[in-house]
Amino acid sequence: RRLACGDVEGRLDALFGRVRAVQGKSGLFDMLLCVGSFFGAASEAEWAEYRTGAKKAPIPTYVLGANDQETVSYFPDVSGCELAENITYLGRRGLYSGTSGLQIAYLSGTEAQDEPAPAYSFSAKDVAELKTSLLSTPNFKGVDILLTSPWPRDVGTFGNSAGEIDTKKCGSNLVSDLAASLKPRYHFAGLEKAYYERLPYRNHTVLQETPQHVSRFIALADVGNTSKKKYLYAFSIVPMSSMDPAELVKQPQDVTENPYRKSRKEAQKTKAPLCAEEEPACQFFFDLNKHQGKKRPSDGKERGNSQPKQAKKPPQPTGPCWFCLASPEVEKHLVVSIGTHCYLALAKGGLLPDHVLILPIGHYQSVVDLSAEVVEEVTKYKSALKEFFRSKGKRYVLFERNYRSQHLQLQVVPVPLDHCTSEDIKEIFIAQAQEQQIELLEIPEHSDITQVAQPGTPYFYVELDTGEKLFHRIRGRFPLHFGRAVLASAALLALPQRADWRRCAAERAEEAAQARAFRRDFQPFDFALR
Repeated sequence: RRLACGDVEGRLDALFGRVRAVQGKSGLFDMLLCVGSFFGAASEAEWAEYRTGAKKAPIPTYVLGANDQETVSYFPDVSGCELAENITYLGRRGLYSGTSGLQIAYLSGTEAQDEPAPAYSFSAKDVAELKTSLLSTPNFKGVDILLTSPWPRDVGTFGNSAGEIDTKKCGSNLVSDLAASLKPRYHFAGLEKAYYERLPYRNHTVLQETPQHVSRFIALADVGNTSKKKYLYAFSIVPMSSMDPAELVKQPQDVTENPYRKSRKEAQKTKAPLCAEEEPACQFFFDLNKHQGKKRPSDGKERGNSQPKQAKKPPQPTGPCWFCLASPEVEKHLVVSIGTHCYLALAKGGLLPDHVLILPIGHYQSVVDLSAEVVEEVTKYKSALKEFFRSKGKRYVLFERNYRSQHLQLQVVPVPLDHCTSEDIKEIFIAQAQEQQIELLEIPEHSDITQVAQPGTPYFYVELDTGEKLFHRIRGRFPLHFGRAVLASAALLALPQRADWRRCAAERAEEAAQARAFRRDFQPFDFALR
């Protein structure tokens, strides 16, 4: 059971008051999806109460990004982040996959009128990359939900009237193209301060193509509008992946033709060829030893025929990934070591200057998904980091949160050896977990996490450099910053002001300097350079 709402424009109390009333009358809902402008010109006073924790959203709330320059500052991380407890910014574009299998594609901002696109807009390239990442998924049938702020241009064609909104002039052609490609079962949009529930439309041509599911477009008005236009929409949806195929493609009596087919055909006639200067989407390694910043292809040609046979390729991401090394989104100035299958990078907004991440170069969601070759190299990096930190009088604490994340991130944080024993660290984690009704269990010695968690299982685990491990199977909600908050607490590093990485962001030049220093110190221990 889900809720969707239109432009909030900073009226958080009005929105959440209405949500509480709906839940009091109809029972609890699983999430609230917000399209349009979540923040407005006068948001700061109300927002401060939620940002500081004085008030809390009554339901997990997912929002799109800025639609104008004035609200860009509310969204500190383009890849998405938690803005306040129970309020999450999805990111610039991508796919959110719920634990139930529900797939929600999203695109933040308005269509750019000029190049380069400002921070609050999306370009044709953004849409093309999102489409490519999803359409390349094997057996792709569509997504369950699509969230955009602008309406799709021409959505009213073949459909019921949209009232005062002229759908031939209103909205975005790029959003129309995206909706036509992704075939969402529900598409929500805002910005026009109007409510419009279009008749469902087909995603196939009758008698020419195999029947497919229908799509429903719903535009929502602004929260608390004086005209009493509908801004909150309740609906139930079973994930497409869990549905009987025959049930999925049932056609309602009021279904119409696809509104975008004609405009897509016209666009294809005038479509320009791909730019010859565009690089292919192949993976690059960055040689950090002799040729700083120089790209060398990962095909092994530089080393002759002695290069081992390339391992099986990892799964491809279903949306833009900020940690796949080949991605243009990776902040490569933070990378400090690159192996064959994994790399090390300083954590952005790290708890300490030597807080590092172990990351697979290819796209893997969690430790339990890793291939044998990647596991072997992760183990090498753990051993190297243990030796490195021990030489500095420290031991590391490693943790992973396989929950609301797309790419494996092993967070490695050093703790002074004379500060506490490994038993102390375990007891602190278990005690702070119990305070939040989280059951952290110790994994038996010589056991592996793959023996207690199946691929796709949400979990949190802690590992000490002694090999001792704690594990929690996530069955409901879980605090995103739990691991970091425990380490930042008075019982361990006593850095409570650094518990939230967003408050620890440094200038790019400072980050680059820290990375150079770490790379220099780590070099004697870095097996990747031998």
